[in-house]
Amino acid sequence: MLRFLGWLCLLGIVVVAGIALWGWNDYQSFLKNERSIPTRAQSFTVQSGWSAKRVASEFNQLGVIDKPHWFELYARQSGLAPKIKSGEFNLPAVATVPELMDVLVAGKTVQYKQTIIEGHNWRQLRAQLASSSDLVQTVNELSDEELMAKLGLDGQHPEGVFFADTYSFPKNFTDIEYLQRANSTLLKVLNEEWEKRQEGLPFESPYEALILASIVEKETAVPEERPEIAGVFVSRLRKGMRLQTDPTVIYGMGEAYDGNIRRKDLRTDTPYNTYTRGGLPPTPISMVGRDAIQAVMNPQSTKALYFVARGDGTHQFSENIDQHNAAVRKYQLKR
Repeated sequence: MLRFLGWLCLLGIVVVAGIALWGWNDYQSFLKNERSIPTRAQSFTVQSGWSAKRVASEFNQLGVIDKPHWFELYARQSGLAPKIKSGEFNLPAVATVPELMDVLVAGKTVQYKQTIIEGHNWRQLRAQLASSSDLVQTVNELSDEELMAKLGLDGQHPEGVFFADTYSFPKNFTDIEYLQRANSTLLKVLNEEWEKRQEGLPFESPYEALILASIVEKETAVPEERPEIAGVFVSRLRKGMRLQTDPTVIYGMGEAYDGNIRRKDLRTDTPYNTYTRGGLPPTPISMVGRDAIQAVMNPQSTKALYFVARGDGTHQFSENIDQHNAAVRKYQLKR
């Protein structure tokens, strides 16, 4: 009887060992085998708070793996389970389980892009963000005042305070987060350039420089001209001359602008009409990039006090009113 029990125990040990060996081999095979990732799973999103077990379950449902318990075991055994990042990931078409885990742990999520265009105004930016399918919409029903308060910029005018640049962001990024980043970038760049500005500029604050930068941004799309145009405006401010720049008139007209500026528009007073008012307008008139800010902080030294568009995107600069009138006749009146 004792011999029988001994043999029975030995048989049990052999069976358990066999099962363990089979399980170990199956586990190793699970890790080593390359698997084809279904197309529907190649864009895979890990939600915030998901455990390794939840990820394994989702992979199993999508047909990425067939043994979620082995995936969970590997995640825990390797110590990678708590390192899985949330976000949207592009999975390779073919991969082993360790390679899939590397993707989730590296945290290189899919990035979307949205550009704030130099020279666009706040109305255009709001419309652009509202039409974006890549951003989570949260502010469409808010007024400008409510939106600015939500950004922590209560009482501030929204025009010009978002840096013109291309921003990358992950899935589920909100429009308010996007604007926060653009505003933070603007403040960083503006302060950096303010610290490097020329001495003696006719600005009392970085915000005043930003206002002029927005005018320079609207006046020319030719990068090489920005410092000289900034130099003209700085000279005018120093001499107490009015800026007399059409983009400010257009901004003051708002939606009444139909593509043409008439003499009556130049004479119609608004807070932004630099033909009827001296100094800078009350706020920027567009979003700006670094080049326009740099141009205003370090304007070109020039004797020119006037400029007129040639019709090819560039401008003719003049030192006095007679030269300017001749340039206007040549390039604007065509005589």
